[in-house]
Amino acid sequence: FALILLYNGAAKADARAEILIEGSTGRVLYANNAEAALPMASTTKIMTALLALELCDLNDTVTAGHNAFGVPGTSIYLSEGESLTLLQMLMGLMLSSGNDAAVAIAEHIGGSVENFCAMMTARARELGCKNTVFLTPHGLPKAGHQTTAHDLALIAREAMKNKTFRSIVATQKASIPWAGHDYERVLTNKNRLLSSYQGATGIKTGYTAAAGRCLVFSAQRDQMELIGVVLNCPDWFDEAEKLLDEGFDEWQMITLLSKDEAVRTLKVENGATDHVDVIAALDVAGPVRLNDW
Repeated sequence: FALILLYNGAAKADARAEILIEGSTGRVLYANNAEAALPMASTTKIMTALLALELCDLNDTVTAGHNAFGVPGTSIYLSEGESLTLLQMLMGLMLSSGNDAAVAIAEHIGGSVENFCAMMTARARELGCKNTVFLTPHGLPKAGHQTTAHDLALIAREAMKNKTFRSIVATQKASIPWAGHDYERVLTNKNRLLSSYQGATGIKTGYTAAAGRCLVFSAQRDQMELIGVVLNCPDWFDEAEKLLDEGFDEWQMITLLSKDEAVRTLKVENGATDHVDVIAALDVAGPVRLNDW
């Protein structure tokens, strides 16, 4: 992809690495240090959720084993042996960023965390991620667990093609069962852009001392959805809003061909007819910088 700066002059990015892409095409609109391999904290869980949605049924029963019980960091406080549906586990994973839910999902699908992480890394390779290695399903610090802003944007772009994933990461608050309690778990999404930014559609926050504040975010206006990543960014939400504002101000989706539109007519020799029409099977559209149009 060509890397195209949105900012003028000597404007300095707040993040250690960041990128903004257009969702339908994957075109890079802005990038800064986007190929640097860095830890990514709980934004790891985007791939955990994507694999779960690709490989399992939402009604599958997922049981928290010994390894899922008491995982450090953010948690939905699963008890050992407690079972939820996969959908409920995914809500806990993506809204409350439950590290225990990540381990439960990983062991349910991969049999072990190690095997599931190998599956995560392999799936990332299929998406074109060249510098991503998953060693945990949740993003707690581990040497060698890394991605790049560009790779993470590719993973998020693929995940946002899934309707269930989109629904989960756009949910601000939900309740799921809590075994042994007379009330349900209340899950609150940590992504404040969902309430503060017009058109926000997701996606996931993350923080550890090693990774800093990490955010994968998206928003849609008119026919254009933008997906962005900031890694190790103290002002993560402000920086995300700045990138989105610049993207929507500077770029517009242009439809070059509409579905079923005739492209051209070709001659046919020795056929049942002397010509055939070439018709667009889908809309052909892409982001264009307004100043260049």
